[in-house]
Amino acid sequence: MPLQKLRNIGIAAHIDAGKTTTTERLLFFTGVTRKLGEVHDGAATMDFMKQEQERGITIASAAISCRWNDYAINIIDTPGHVDFTVEVERSLRVIDGMVALFCAVSGVEPQSETVWNQADRYRVPRIAFVNKMDRIGADFSEVIGQMDKYLDANPVAFHVPMGAEDTFTGSIDVIENKAYIFEGYEKKEIAIPDEFKDKVLEARQNVIEKLADYDEEIMELFLDGKDVDNEKLKKVAREATIKMMITPVFCGSSYKNKGVHLLLDAIVDYLPSPTDVGAVVGTDVDAPEKTHTRHPSKKDPFAALAFKLIHDPYVGQQTFIRIYSGELKTGMQVYNSTKDKEERIGRILRIHANEREEVDTAGPGDIVALIGMKYTKTGDTLCDPSQPLHLENIFIPPSVIELKVTPPTKKEDEKLGAALRKLSMEDPSFNVRYDEETNETIISGMGELHLEIIIDRLKHEFGVEAQVGEPSVAFRETITTEHEVNYKHAKQSGGKGQYAHVVMRIEPNDGKGFEFIDHIKGGAIPAEYIPSVQKGIESVMTEGVIAGFPVVDVKAVLIDGTYHDVDSSDMAFRICAAVAFKQAFLKSNPILLEPVMKLEVNTPDDYIGDVIGDINRRRGKIESMRRYRKGAQKLNGFVPLMEMFGYATQLRNITSGRANYSMEFHKYTPLPKDVQEKVLKKIEDKKKENK
Repeated sequence: MPLQKLRNIGIAAHIDAGKTTTTERLLFFTGVTRKLGEVHDGAATMDFMKQEQERGITIASAAISCRWNDYAINIIDTPGHVDFTVEVERSLRVIDGMVALFCAVSGVEPQSETVWNQADRYRVPRIAFVNKMDRIGADFSEVIGQMDKYLDANPVAFHVPMGAEDTFTGSIDVIENKAYIFEGYEKKEIAIPDEFKDKVLEARQNVIEKLADYDEEIMELFLDGKDVDNEKLKKVAREATIKMMITPVFCGSSYKNKGVHLLLDAIVDYLPSPTDVGAVVGTDVDAPEKTHTRHPSKKDPFAALAFKLIHDPYVGQQTFIRIYSGELKTGMQVYNSTKDKEERIGRILRIHANEREEVDTAGPGDIVALIGMKYTKTGDTLCDPSQPLHLENIFIPPSVIELKVTPPTKKEDEKLGAALRKLSMEDPSFNVRYDEETNETIISGMGELHLEIIIDRLKHEFGVEAQVGEPSVAFRETITTEHEVNYKHAKQSGGKGQYAHVVMRIEPNDGKGFEFIDHIKGGAIPAEYIPSVQKGIESVMTEGVIAGFPVVDVKAVLIDGTYHDVDSSDMAFRICAAVAFKQAFLKSNPILLEPVMKLEVNTPDDYIGDVIGDINRRRGKIESMRRYRKGAQKLNGFVPLMEMFGYATQLRNITSGRANYSMEFHKYTPLPKDVQEKVLKKIEDKKKENK
């Protein structure tokens, strides 16, 4: 099949907007499934994990292929819950176009904005589908207005809905000038009803006016008050969508099978193929300032990005990749430029949700799973060994909540460790660390639901009944002043000794992560030991200094040092650098950073005062309010995560169960001094208890 007829798309939205239901309809109408799987029945094709079926939500992004009108469509269904936003992140990194779903009643929700910003980060063209037009309170125009106001989406209505709520019967395509109603599983074209003709004319004029900005011929016709040929309109609309100048908006009710056929048409008509997206640009392995271009062609050198790992009980680890150029064959050698390792391709699988088809080759635009990869992880670049490059990585948000986990017996300690390692390899937003002072295994993730799912998977997939502590905040450590340290590590115990000497300065590096700068001159420390110094520092940063939390935003400058011809070694310089960094850190006015969350509360007007008062007591701050629906407001603000445990119960109590909220990570900020003292004392007391 020509690449022009391939669509790699993602479906993303706020939770409960109907993503999985819409995907199930797409699969049904393209003939992939014979019966409709429903979320509420736990029978959705794309929600094949036990935890998804039980909760009626999507947790892991799933891939499936289908065909529509001689086009091949690879669909990735993504989670809507903010705790699993990394699934959305890595899916958006490898797709070419996106269907953004909005509930016709709720409109633009918090996760809608998050997903939209993620799509902006990776420059993913998108169309919008306003779902649930049959629900009470459905308002197509209101949702478009919110998309314009809150997302800066430049939305353009390509549909006019025929009715709303219980009168919603179908849609009118304003470009084709055709009306469709939906009965059962069938789409029927009808004459445009008289009561909608003015609306259709107005909507079509709006499309022409919008597209006139991007095409001179349409501009001339518009200024002359003339209509535009349908094919011309469609061609320019496609170009403008791919260039992210407009967002075409369609409507329907997936659950009632209304509008899904037209959505499939819109996917092939307006979303890009790999050739439309064009070449991918990567950086040189040895000289990052240089770039290399890879076109979506089998003739170009092989280049692909690994975006997901799954441990399958039957076939082992599956490494999902998106191929950008070249051809991949079973048995061939590829180069992992991220890890500087060669990999041999064992088996290539095309994935259809939880089913798989083995193939011998794969090419540009393909999304496949590889079996037998030893070193490759999420975000790694795979490429031709003779022409290496680095592709853009995947943004991984920081984990913000921690849990202590212990095995039920000492015998199961190893089993728990192995299971946690596999899960952390699958999910880059899930982290595991061992606190040597308290002898505890600490897991951290994006939220309480995220870690709840992890614990559930430990039990059902790995057979480990882990004992779990109370959730706590994943703080970070940093410094506020600079300090220079001169430290010598010398040990002599018969035979070869250990010698290393470093002079190092550390300083704050606000918001820029960790930087290591080598200012050694004249070979005071041989070049071979410089990486050892950096590794020593990084080992301390992982473990923390004042409270066992990871260290962030520090610049370490290696100024001077000495070495011994015989006693110096990689290990000696690692130890030396680690001790030196700790000493300097403790004298650089160290502080704790806490995660601050972006909060949105939807509350009836009657409870606004109580809700705001409660947020203020939690060290939170309301930044804005806007009308949510009649009689209700959306409150937007920021609040420290450590103040939000138990908030769901409190919100229910003060609003009689009528309000709801969502939150997502915003940034790390310094912990107030009095709060920090309490946190550190609590940690110290806990250490004493465990001794």
